[in-house]
Amino acid sequence: MDATGEEIRFERRGALGLVVLDRPKALNALSRGMCASFRRQLDLWEADPAVTRVAVRSSSARAFCAGGDIRHIYACGREGREADLYGFWEAEYGLVARVQRFAKPYVALVDGLVMGGGVGISLHGSHRVASERYSFAMPEVGIGLFPDVGMTHALPRLPGRMGLYIALTGGRVGPGDALALGLATDFAPAAAFDALLDRLAEGGPVEAALAVPGERPAPGPLSAQAAPIEACFSAGSVAAILERLDAAGTAFARETAATIRTRSPTSLCIAFEQMRRGGAMSFPEAILAEFRLVTRVMDGHDFYEGVRAAVIDKDNAPVWQPDRLDGVDLAAVAAAFGPASRPEPRFA
Repeated sequence: MDATGEEIRFERRGALGLVVLDRPKALNALSRGMCASFRRQLDLWEADPAVTRVAVRSSSARAFCAGGDIRHIYACGREGREADLYGFWEAEYGLVARVQRFAKPYVALVDGLVMGGGVGISLHGSHRVASERYSFAMPEVGIGLFPDVGMTHALPRLPGRMGLYIALTGGRVGPGDALALGLATDFAPAAAFDALLDRLAEGGPVEAALAVPGERPAPGPLSAQAAPIEACFSAGSVAAILERLDAAGTAFARETAATIRTRSPTSLCIAFEQMRRGGAMSFPEAILAEFRLVTRVMDGHDFYEGVRAAVIDKDNAPVWQPDRLDGVDLAAVAAAFGPASRPEPRFA
């Protein structure tokens, strides 16, 4: 049995409920409709005793999911379509929260690029299987946003200061480092995914179905930089982190500092505060905080400028406001974690 939509498909295979992301031209960017139908299907499968596990995969080898539909969000904001704008954020964050509390095994088969909302619908499930082409990133500070979709909760719980490094740089993470950090729980070559799904459909133990012969990738270049990341990113502010990177003088430190300096100063300060607060937050508290933050960001300048520079005009030359860290109102950043001026959804 399967249900087919234009962008997402749902199939029943024995004991398995399978979600197939099928929007390849947009790298499976999540639309509001995709989020809503996905969430409804999870409700149905959780209530169905014949479905004992769920898996999600992409129809394309290029990307698992590149995130939310940023072009659509940009257009809604620019055109003043607030109902559509906040309807998207409620739908995406609601889906992510639903994945996190899904009561049955949830297996994300991640082949290719996984960013933003794609991380949200994979990382918070019980099992994350990385392929050899796995490439994780949360690059939101580069478009004037912030690491959302539950990253306020997840990133502070990574080893050492790795979560803060990922939040402030938006750097890519490959399969070896993902396994070392816990972003992925299992590894399988992409060519083995079909057989893996067949085993899941048979209804036996999930862990046995995910066991694939062969070596797991060793920790990669990010893990090799754990010591300098800990030394530099343990500083008490973004500015202090940059000072430590500058003083370190290594090629890694120089490249990292240069990357951070291209990001939105406001977004960097928001992300730093997320990482500082998030370790003490429950998942529902973290998602609610992100909704509160996004209402402020949508009323600001940097998100629209960042998307313009990266996606619309593609000149990669954003003009941030303010354009320096010392121009960011840190009191306003802290206040952005408080209640929003619009009705707040419940994500519990």
